[in-house]
Amino acid sequence: MILLDGKKLANKIQEKIKEDVELLKKGSITPGLAVILIGDDPASRVYVKKKAEACKEVGVYSVVHEMPENIKEETILNTIKLMNENENINGILVQLPLPKHINQTKILEAIDPKKDVDGFHPFNMGRLCLDLDSFVPCTPLGVMEIFKEYQIDLKGKDVCIVGASNIVGKPMAALLINAFATVDICHIYTKDLKEHTKRADIVIVGVGKAGLITEDMVKDGAIVIDIGINRLDNGKLAGDVDFDNIAPKCSYITPVPGGVGPMTIAMLLSNTIKATKL
Repeated sequence: MILLDGKKLANKIQEKIKEDVELLKKGSITPGLAVILIGDDPASRVYVKKKAEACKEVGVYSVVHEMPENIKEETILNTIKLMNENENINGILVQLPLPKHINQTKILEAIDPKKDVDGFHPFNMGRLCLDLDSFVPCTPLGVMEIFKEYQIDLKGKDVCIVGASNIVGKPMAALLINAFATVDICHIYTKDLKEHTKRADIVIVGVGKAGLITEDMVKDGAIVIDIGINRLDNGKLAGDVDFDNIAPKCSYITPVPGGVGPMTIAMLLSNTIKATKL
């Protein structure tokens, strides 16, 4: 069993990004990232804090627009408009989830596709599905970088994705199809999850349910990518996979924490540099 060390790879990528930032600054360009954070969701605050720290580490200018839970949709749209027009801001992201009274689609569509470093704008999603250059959602992009780093050939592999969200599952499927893998997507209405995961060469799971994938659901030699992150009653972090029991039978597996999580932030920085260069 080989542990897929996302933290080590993320550090390697961020060192390269530092070099890119230094070169851009020599040309009097400082990459700028703007984040909109609405409400007091603890997980969202942690993510935004980590993103800000990562930006500081590599030399990217970042600003966080904090807004109250009851903010009007119009105010958010006006803020996005100002950031779209601001030449010092190269990347814009709105931290999800949003309060229920806010139309998420309307907000994401308001972001300039050229500054959409989260890759959630329909323009970028459409280009991704057509295998055209675009901004790709950070978590699936991070998973693809892990495959690349560990020289895991996806061509012809049977892949089961558990979770069909717009943020992870759907873009992950598009990337894998573009890489000529055979993709099976499961979700809350899938009749027999084990039937799908058991025959897969690669299982990718990200639904936010601790221990969802158990040892009997994965075949010997499988590759397991655990995108889920859950805080247990004892305070420890755990993924969606029963790691201790599944790991011995895998050829490769990601840990939680230290697997896909650090790669998500590294890909956000990478997308911000890409947007700056564009």
